[in-house]
This record gives sequence, C-alpha cells and structure tokens, in this order.
Amino acid sequence: MSLSSDQKTAPDPRLIAEPGLAARVAAIAEPVVEGMGFRLVRVRISAADGCTVQVMAERPDGTLTIEDCEEISHALSPVLDVSDPIDRAYRLEISSPGIDRPLVRRSDFEKHAGHLAKVEMNVPVNGRKRFRGTLLGVEGDAARLRIDDAKAEKAGGPAEFLLPIDDMAEAKLVLTDDLIAQALRQGKAAERAADGETAPKPDYSPKARAKAGKAPRQKQERPAPRPKQSQLDRAKRLRSGVSDEGE
Repeated sequence: MSLSSDQKTAPDPRLIAEPGLAARVAAIAEPVVEGMGFRLVRVRISAADGCTVQVMAERPDGTLTIEDCEEISHALSPVLDVSDPIDRAYRLEISSPGIDRPLVRRSDFEKHAGHLAKVEMNVPVNGRKRFRGTLLGVEGDAARLRIDDAKAEKAGGPAEFLLPIDDMAEAKLVLTDDLIAQALRQGKAAERAADGETAPKPDYSPKARAKAGKAPRQKQERPAPRPKQSQLDRAKRLRSGVSDEGE
C-alpha cells in the first residue's frame, strides 16, 4: 500500500551519493521509491550470492515494514529489468537502513546529534580524511563533530571539526548501547501507534472485577470446630430429661 499524501516526503535531498555502478542503480531506484512515498537512503552492490544489489529505503518517519519492502521490490524489479544497469545476474534486496545507519541527508545529521559517528571525506579537512566522534548538529552546510581521538587532542589539534556534508564520501552511525536503547524506544512507540494505543492498564479492584462479570473473591469463613464426644453425650441426656447433677 502506498503512503497517503500527507505522508509524502518533504524536500530533503540526499547530499552523500554512491559512486560508480551503485550511482547508476540509485538514479533509477530513487524516482520509483520516492514516487511511492518512501525515501531512498543508500544503494550498495556486493559480491554476496554472486551479486547482491541492496536498496536501503525508509518511510518519512524512519521506519520500514516487511510489507513495505515487498511493495518496493515489486515496483522496482520490473523497472530495473527494463533499464538493465547491471550486466550480470543479481539478487535485489530491499532493506531498512538499520540501527547503525548511513547518514545521507542534512536531517540525518540533525536527528542523530549526540550519537557517535564515523565520517570519511572526499576532500581532506585539516589534512585528514577520516573522523570518528560525537555529532553535535549542523551548521550551515556542514556537520559539527567532536572527535574521539586522544592522540590528536594530546598533539594540540582541534577537538571539534566542521565537515562539509557535500564533501563526504561516507558517513554512518556507530553502534553503541545508547543508540540501541533509542532504537528500542522508537520501535515500541511505533508499535503502540500502530495498535491505536493506548491500552489502559488493567484495573484489578473488586468494583472493576464485578463489572467485568467476575465476582470479587470473598473471604472464606473458618469452619466451626467439631464438638467433642462428651458434649454430644451430655446433649443426648438433656434431651431425654436426664440431668447431669449429682454426677
């Protein structure tokens, strides 16, 4: 099922693109994916199973269901067959970006500020191309990164860098406990939203149980103690008019 008009993607172009053959596939896939209301994240081509073309996509809210993957695959497969960008047999794989996702849009860097990321530049910044550190957000057309590099800090180098997003070859999140915890929270929130949420907490009070057709559990009375044999004999004598006096 295609997304409704209010779920269509807002203008937020990819600023980090694939090289070579993957770029050719992305140029074909992106109009198809975005025409369905999804967003293309990244295309990767690997030698897995001979040749695998992995197309990463997502909804505007960052989610992607199995049904979404099937829908995109059914729409994209015939288009790729006609365009024929790959000169050998391949397996098409539609997937979500994953937790340690690629960062390709300005909004990706804004949304994941505070998390650890790895960046590889096409154009060196301060004489280096590879960076690893905490995202601090976006300033203009560049992402601010606080580096996780003790050696550089001891050498007196800068602790923070402004990295032009257009000059990046690759950028992705680093898998951490905080990132996993955030993904779990978002997944649970999405499940609640999909269920129409919010299921009220069960009320176990006696009043609520009686209303539900279940009578409240009553306190059981302790059984009266059985009379002793001497008491039974005395009661018989009293009924027959024989007194206990004089015994």
